[in-house]
Amino acid sequence: MKKQFLKAGMLGLLIAGFLSHTAWAQSDPTGKRRVTSTYAITNATIFAAPGQQGTKGTVLFRDGVILGMGSNLSLPKDAQVIPGDSLFIYPGFIDGAGNMGITKPKDLERPKDLITSNPPDEIAGITPWRSATEQFSITGNQVDDWRKTGFTVTQVLPDGGMLPGKSSIMVLGNSGSVNVLQENAALAANFRGSRGMYPATLAGVMAKFRDVYQNTTLALDHSKMYASTAGVKRPELTPTQMGMASVVQKQIPVIFTASSDLEVRRAIALQKELGFKLILTGLENYESVIDLIKTSGTPVLIKLQVPDDKAIKSQKSEGITEDTKAQYERVKEAYDKALKQASLLEKAGIPFGFSTVDTKPGDAMKAVQTLIKNGLSEKAALAALTTNPASILGINRVAGTIEKGKMANFVISTDSIFKEDAQIKHVVADGYVFNYELKKKAAKEAEKTENGSAAVSVEGIWEYTSETPAGSSGGEISIKKEGTGYSGTISYDDPSGSGKVTAPIKNAVVSGKTLTFEFDVAAGGMNLTVSISGEISGSSMEGTMSVAQFGSFPLTAKLSSPSLTL
Repeated sequence: MKKQFLKAGMLGLLIAGFLSHTAWAQSDPTGKRRVTSTYAITNATIFAAPGQQGTKGTVLFRDGVILGMGSNLSLPKDAQVIPGDSLFIYPGFIDGAGNMGITKPKDLERPKDLITSNPPDEIAGITPWRSATEQFSITGNQVDDWRKTGFTVTQVLPDGGMLPGKSSIMVLGNSGSVNVLQENAALAANFRGSRGMYPATLAGVMAKFRDVYQNTTLALDHSKMYASTAGVKRPELTPTQMGMASVVQKQIPVIFTASSDLEVRRAIALQKELGFKLILTGLENYESVIDLIKTSGTPVLIKLQVPDDKAIKSQKSEGITEDTKAQYERVKEAYDKALKQASLLEKAGIPFGFSTVDTKPGDAMKAVQTLIKNGLSEKAALAALTTNPASILGINRVAGTIEKGKMANFVISTDSIFKEDAQIKHVVADGYVFNYELKKKAAKEAEKTENGSAAVSVEGIWEYTSETPAGSSGGEISIKKEGTGYSGTISYDDPSGSGKVTAPIKNAVVSGKTLTFEFDVAAGGMNLTVSISGEISGSSMEGTMSVAQFGSFPLTAKLSSPSLTL
């Protein structure tokens, strides 16, 4: 039996060696549990920070911390290898002032004797003592959908009224881990008043914010006097004042949601008047206040979305009056200006991040691509997803770039991240690896090289050999063109030692000179997906055969029969 397993080559090695009952029970390709605490993503193109050129190399990390990166890393024996051939690695995306995974607290019952002109703070939505951690759940589909989009860290704001509580910064890693990077990172505030009671208006919200801030200042001064002077009445800080204290003491900022230019002006006016640290979030219409934002030095988080273009698409081209035509032009002009706002922030030298609030995960990268088409540079777009929010949120020591000692948070894509056909294959968050299924590329794109000429010919029978620690093994790969795609089979040594078996290939793609495909292996009640990636030169192919959980092995092949008829 031992000889049979050795003869089975790579697949036999995986089954007989790596895939023992214990090892398989510990593995989980969804990222919920680690097979090992040490990983190496090899031979990938690494973009360590915005503006840096991509370099070929390996990223090594253990227990969620980057141990090193480069082309000559020595890998420890326990490292689980993730083949990065033809893949691109970027720092994990960071969401500022988001609400993914946040649940709304229950509304409090209004007391019968409620005085609407002076309601209790909690009834009026003034709860600065609350923490978003209490409302956050990492197990919902919303968090997983955003992780699939490349987000690995989020600053979540609590749901509630004008002062709903304090934000928390969470890493989107294992659901069984403690995912809090920083609790009580900022006080959330907005201009949303209370229905049917004070403060119900925008002016009332501003007045109430001043009142809470100034009363907290007086209460803290009283506390200092009580601590140093005999005979002073004992201070009694309310929950609101205790929750506001860290803002008054400038330990944390206020993160104010301000969607319009008017709200931006009022938030900055409050900051100048009272002196607290300020971050603006939820920005939608801000072109007219860009100079104000710059001179005030206020960090900003803009919504990761573009305006709806339904009004543009519904415009008629015939049978309209001159007035209607002029109205159409004004609508189009306003729409175009909105798309260019982010590029104006870049031109003004204002670092900004993105907030995922009110955005669907599936629309996020489309929005970034639209902003790039309207003047935003790719460098600024990547910075808005990584280094800028890391600095704004105060976590740039551990996140935002790929560097030794920082958190192992990565986005791993099939192409440059801002290309329309790029797909995210893996996301690493807190050192946990999440694998995602790739969609088939359009046949026209898959069969074109960079200069637009036809891709290499792959049809025929390829005789391949793979090299593993257990020795050499091989078989045949049969490929033929079928419609706009490819189909075929691959033979390999049966892991049970009973000769050759054949499996159909799937997801076959020819891109330039590279052939990639997958096939499934069933053994001992277990299902494995094996990936092959090879670069073709004439009638030869060199590449790797890999299983994501267990590493990759060299593979070579020769085209023995170019004209195949199946």
